[in-house]
Amino acid sequence: MGFLGYRRKDGTCGVRNHVVVMSSVSCANGVVHAIGRAFPEVKSITHTEGCGRAGEDLEMAIRTLSGLGRNGNVAGVLVVGLGCESINAKNLADEIGSAGRLVAHLSIQDAGGTVKATAEAMGIVKDLIRQAHVQEREACSWSQLTVGLECGGSDALSGITANCLVGAVADWLVEQGATVILSETTEMIGTEEILRNRATDPALGKKIFDLIVNQKKKAEEILGPLASLVISPGNMEGGLSNITEKSMGCIIKGGTTPIREVVAYGAAPSEKGLVIMDTPGSDIFSLTGMAAGGAQLILFTTGRGSPVGFPVVPVIKVASNHQVFERMNDDMDVNAGTLIDGASLVEVRDDLTALVKEVAEGKSIKAEINMQDVLSLYTTGPSF
Repeated sequence: MGFLGYRRKDGTCGVRNHVVVMSSVSCANGVVHAIGRAFPEVKSITHTEGCGRAGEDLEMAIRTLSGLGRNGNVAGVLVVGLGCESINAKNLADEIGSAGRLVAHLSIQDAGGTVKATAEAMGIVKDLIRQAHVQEREACSWSQLTVGLECGGSDALSGITANCLVGAVADWLVEQGATVILSETTEMIGTEEILRNRATDPALGKKIFDLIVNQKKKAEEILGPLASLVISPGNMEGGLSNITEKSMGCIIKGGTTPIREVVAYGAAPSEKGLVIMDTPGSDIFSLTGMAAGGAQLILFTTGRGSPVGFPVVPVIKVASNHQVFERMNDDMDVNAGTLIDGASLVEVRDDLTALVKEVAEGKSIKAEINMQDVLSLYTTGPSF
């Protein structure tokens, strides 16, 4: 049992077959946007990085961009650079091409300016689209699927309904051999002992514990006595009172299976099963990191109503209550509020796993239909 997806040369399997145009530096964003206007079916990836950073931040930006290009949902990539940036367009294209993707690159300076570069890019993109259209869906196993778990705009019901539902689906996916990524280290503060005890061995448990404690210390350094309130105004309006209370509900998304690995932001897991990725609490940074780490599909729970999607990954929205599902019905895909009415968790889980299979095989969800593509690269330090 599995799903019909797009097989890639590196052994991954996509649930989408996107052609991407990506800037290697923010100076090239205008050309990328121009290409996106000419080819609406192309996914445009732009950002604010590419120069002015070094060390860990530069490495993270390269890892993230190359990871997005190697995502199983991507058939081909055109990398557009200016020609003098830190993140070299050719090197980035070569990194993406090493995973067997269709890839090309161009330099605005070498092309003779933005108008000429855009014209040159048009021909490249047409060819990438033509080659991508040749590919057809084939049988893929669940072991070739990585699913990211996200929550944004949480409320007091999130941990009882939506996150509980997604946790049940996460357990099902792990049973099928898939990889599931639990992210947002900030939203694990207060649960370090619980997650340490779920690790497959003591060394990994210590790594998880230290990761969360260090994040807690960072929050205390920045917020001082208000560190326990590192939650949004909307979270508080939704009935949450502090970060530990929120974290207890957040980690339920990961289900009940053992934690097998901790990976850095934007890094691809090497283990199957439940994996933690070290990301900040921001939904957009977290989505980007998990997509760069190979997640071809993301389950996103929300109690207040978050509409965000992602350029190359379908994001299924699971509402925690009837009110947000009905009020924002154009943005929500699943109503987990039915669990409050007495619906069986097993039945609602089965409905969501069926939807996961449908989406994996091409069904469009609300964030895709509404074109709610949002992406942001995460950095830790100031630019220079």
